[in-house]
Amino acid sequence: MRIIGHRGARGEAPENTLGGFQYIHDLGIRAVEFDVRQLKDHELIIMHDDNMLRTTGIDQALYPLSSTQLDSYNQAHIWLDWEKQSTPTLRQALQIMQDFEHLEVEVKAVETHAEAERLTQHLTQQLRGFEHSAVITSFDLKILQALQDQHSTFKRGLLIEDDIQHLAIEQALKYDCCQIGWMNQLATDDLLKATQQANLAISVWTVNDIERAKHLRDCGIDGLITDFPKMMLQHLIDVH
Repeated sequence: MRIIGHRGARGEAPENTLGGFQYIHDLGIRAVEFDVRQLKDHELIIMHDDNMLRTTGIDQALYPLSSTQLDSYNQAHIWLDWEKQSTPTLRQALQIMQDFEHLEVEVKAVETHAEAERLTQHLTQQLRGFEHSAVITSFDLKILQALQDQHSTFKRGLLIEDDIQHLAIEQALKYDCCQIGWMNQLATDDLLKATQQANLAISVWTVNDIERAKHLRDCGIDGLITDFPKMMLQHLIDVH
């Protein structure tokens, strides 16, 4: 079972920042999950929310901004012992991730199929060279459809946060996914077993409890997405 840092290591470092990605790298962990959005100037950036408020303290919608305006916002706003962290572009983050073994690249939902087409085209261009390590994941079926339509060679995964049970497995297979990312609360032993029987890999998010992590390891999941990768490293010794 692989320990995967959630948004870098959001319980231990500012989420989705270059500093956070460097932090997880320095721990010796080579697996990370992060969120991708596309701005109006088509730049791909890494940020979970579509508003700056929660992470920077400034109530500013993301999509009206261009990539040249990102430096005005400090993503380490609540981390008093950290220096300023700007919202990173995907290009910047990938420089830190050159030797990572596993990237879960979550594409946030878009409104139209045209947006999905444009975003995924830019994304697969920027991810060239990471074909063996990157898995493009999304809750948004439009994203998975766009990748399928483009005959993308990148691995992809379906993220599940609604209690749709085995329908998730059907959807993942329909869109040629290689894995499902199950929300922890939905990841019952039976569903995990059914997912494995469908030859789909499994990531479970977000797992911050040690005993739950050990149980999931014993169930044979592939990736444990956690806010506290350092803590998990200390308690799950037999991971790679």
